[in-house]
Amino acid sequence: MNKHKLSEWIEDLSRQAKLRRGIVISGNVNNSVFTQEGTQQPFKLVLNTTFERLGFKHVIHYSRVGGICGISPEDWNELQQSSTPPSELVEGDDYDFDDESEVDQQQVQTGQTELTPQDFFTVAQRVMLNPHFPKVAFVIDWSNLLFGQVNALSEQERGWLAQLLHNLRDSADEMSRVEIDKVQSLMVFVCEGANQLPPQLTVGNPQFAEIVVPLPNRAERQQAILGLAPTFNLEGSLTVGSRLLEDFVDLTDSLTLREINQLARLSRHQQEALSLEALVSLYRYGKKESPWEQLNYDKLKDVEGTLNQRVKGQEEAIKLVRKVLVRAFTGLSGLQHSAKSRMPKGALFFVGPTGVGKTELAKSLASFLFGDEDACMRFDMSEFNHEHADQRLVGAPPGYVGYEEGGQLTNAVKKRPFSLLLFDEIEKAHPRILDKFLQILEDGRLTDGKGETVNFADTFIVFTSNIGASEIEPSEQALEQFKSHVTKHFVQELKRPELLGRIGEANIVPFNFMTDLDFLVAIAKAKLEPLKIRLKEKWGISDLIFDNETKALTTIVAQVDKTAGGRGVLNAMVSALFDPLAEFLFENISDFSDFNGRPIRVVQAGKAFDFEVD
Repeated sequence: MNKHKLSEWIEDLSRQAKLRRGIVISGNVNNSVFTQEGTQQPFKLVLNTTFERLGFKHVIHYSRVGGICGISPEDWNELQQSSTPPSELVEGDDYDFDDESEVDQQQVQTGQTELTPQDFFTVAQRVMLNPHFPKVAFVIDWSNLLFGQVNALSEQERGWLAQLLHNLRDSADEMSRVEIDKVQSLMVFVCEGANQLPPQLTVGNPQFAEIVVPLPNRAERQQAILGLAPTFNLEGSLTVGSRLLEDFVDLTDSLTLREINQLARLSRHQQEALSLEALVSLYRYGKKESPWEQLNYDKLKDVEGTLNQRVKGQEEAIKLVRKVLVRAFTGLSGLQHSAKSRMPKGALFFVGPTGVGKTELAKSLASFLFGDEDACMRFDMSEFNHEHADQRLVGAPPGYVGYEEGGQLTNAVKKRPFSLLLFDEIEKAHPRILDKFLQILEDGRLTDGKGETVNFADTFIVFTSNIGASEIEPSEQALEQFKSHVTKHFVQELKRPELLGRIGEANIVPFNFMTDLDFLVAIAKAKLEPLKIRLKEKWGISDLIFDNETKALTTIVAQVDKTAGGRGVLNAMVSALFDPLAEFLFENISDFSDFNGRPIRVVQAGKAFDFEVD
């Protein structure tokens, strides 16, 4: 394994530690990392080793609760005493911070000593300001917990911040021939995200550098997995160059080294060897089988018939959806069902007039893929039409209202990773939102306001739009015209062709106008089924019987404005059938027992309907 591919952040840290007086280390700081020698160790140990090799005499760790550790009682006592300028000491007096900051030497001996932030910063400040003192790396663990909301600091927190800034501003650069090649005393702030620290501390401050400890790269994940190869209880053998190893490395993208260790432990707890996909699914979601593994040939070959049961008059759209699913299933697109796919499993763009079944097809597709219509999570993009609406999707940054709540989109995917995400009327969203979609489609993940990475690899994404619906007339060319309007919208109006390219022109699914009376009648028949189920559940009515169902429904849909599509059919049925039926039930509520187990007959008189109990 090429050692240069491991822990490149250590090289950057070593370089910056020789130049700066303050460093923020963020990212993957609460996990194991690789050393440059290729061994896996806790982050804190790697950090200490790096600073000691650079020439720091002491590496002192401080946290708000645990106090200080990493220094002997004698050395800490020496730092306290020496940190007071001689002019402030009277011969024979013992220096003492105050009653609150007295250091229990017995505690120091155990490796940890309680200390207030102000007292710790005072020692650090005086050590750093005096070039004759030993070179010390003062490491503040979980430094983000020192401060509350970064834009609403308390008076005490502002005092600490002023003390830190004073410390860094007044630290002299040691430029003599003797000292220029040596390190200088250093303040190190360790946190999960630099944005969780007050910006006044680091922004525009040349004394500061930021080091991001990344998640394990491909080489590191491969080395970690190979090191645990004898431990894993898997179907197949993890050997260099094997397909199993390659797939394992791909599937663990975004996992830490500790999480890979936990995968190994989980595999040992199983009664029998698992497939790689089953192990990762069990670890991530608590399920050995994912819906994507259950998408087989027999299920997929009947997809058109399944979707046609709910969506009427859109055979061409359903055929295109089937093509996309088959292409994904066979692995012949960037959206393939594959261990290497980090992107969403599929992305479709439904475009067409209102009320023609776009949302209904998305719900049907969710039910087909995941076995539950509730797996379709809808986001009305007209609610995301202002500049900062992206914060509603991914969550507000620290210090802003709504930070604790997280983002609507990221929360939904964390709660239900196997889902269809429906972004309705995408053309109404603010253009800034499109950057988030581009990131999802390219990388398959988003980082929310709390700094957590959310994986979209097991989702299916559907955008819907009415682009061009007000300009296009029903005709044989309507489908191509809709596709042309979508291309024009992204390329000429939004000037974002890259998003259209990522979705793929082959994945644009145009919907036709609903002008055929037979299709409207079919939609009306489909709407009767939920009504019959509700009548049986609520009133015990066994059935709803028409003398001539087709004639009755034809009479109803004849009143529909065909430009309103299926939505107009439902509105007409509410007015002509549902409301009169509700009145009939209400007027006969005293005879409720008469309904139980009996059907209701619908009697048609012209365009009106009456009802009677059979």
